[in-house]
Amino acid sequence: MSPQKRTRTSPGYDRYFSALKQRYRKTQRELFLGLLALICIIFAGTLWYWIIEGWHFIEALYMTVITLTTVGFTEVQPLSERSRIFTILLIALGIVAVGYIVNRFTAAIMGGYFQEGMQLKQRRKLMQELSQHYILCGFGRTGRQIAEEFSLQKIPFVVVDNDEEVVQQAQQLGFMAVQGDATKDNILHLLKIESAVCLITALTSDAENLYTVLSARTLNPDIRIIARASSEDAIQKLQRVGSDSVISPYITGGKRMAAAALRPQVMDFVDGIFAGGDQTYYMEEFFLDPQVSSQIGQTLEESQLRSLTGVLIVAIRRDHGEMIIGPTAEIRLEAGDFLICLGTAEQLQTMNRTLCPINPSQLKRPV
Repeated sequence: MSPQKRTRTSPGYDRYFSALKQRYRKTQRELFLGLLALICIIFAGTLWYWIIEGWHFIEALYMTVITLTTVGFTEVQPLSERSRIFTILLIALGIVAVGYIVNRFTAAIMGGYFQEGMQLKQRRKLMQELSQHYILCGFGRTGRQIAEEFSLQKIPFVVVDNDEEVVQQAQQLGFMAVQGDATKDNILHLLKIESAVCLITALTSDAENLYTVLSARTLNPDIRIIARASSEDAIQKLQRVGSDSVISPYITGGKRMAAAALRPQVMDFVDGIFAGGDQTYYMEEFFLDPQVSSQIGQTLEESQLRSLTGVLIVAIRRDHGEMIIGPTAEIRLEAGDFLICLGTAEQLQTMNRTLCPINPSQLKRPV
């Protein structure tokens, strides 16, 4: 990405963190004003006893402090009637100022505002470092499950939701989350959509998902987009506006339940691969980059990928879309192929290093 293009993303980014800073600085300002008022009261009391009563400066300051703190010590020197009236006023003002400071300080502690400054800096740093990440729009029941799975797979991602309470829940679970409308371009800029590899929109409304897909596809034509749909009509519309994959929880859930009833052993095997964080075997896809993959042009037998890594190559998806299921040893590898593989975590890591010894970041994430 060019520096010029990065600069365009700064307005939305700055607006978001400006809102967070305003909330943080409001408490700072309230505490500062309370402290300033207390200092002014101490200064006024000291001046009165020093100038009006003619006491020494230290005596005046001491009298002011013991009066405001109501410790109950005796008067430094006898007071005139007007000074006693002033002392009463000084005590009242001191109680108000100290009470205000205590109230604001307690509210700041209860609200976690002292931690918010540190959290703001950490969040800003994390947002600046976002690259090759996943954007998850919506943190409802579907979005929460996606986030948990991403977390288990240690995939960098950021959550965006319009509900402040929902965003706080996501942050409490340890996820990077931002409050905002995912259909807005400035929010997608904030989430660094230009450098993201995938956007998943799991908002509750099909219309919101549709607008999000349109915005995302316009801002980053190369990003992979996965959308949630509630109806078959919405599936067709989301596909037309640029979604690479459209998932309907109701349709998919119904098919999986039917498959679990008709082919229970197959579904147990599939669930063991795709569900949970303690599975033994994983499925992952690897991209054959013509710049780094030396196996391009070789047959599967010549590449010796099976013997070198131990993974099972389940399928090969050609660059033009052809899917080869159960490839034989004579199948020749081509540039742009995706190898869909099954194996243990260690075997897949070995496959990663074998196919892409120079830049493993080119490889795709688990499917």
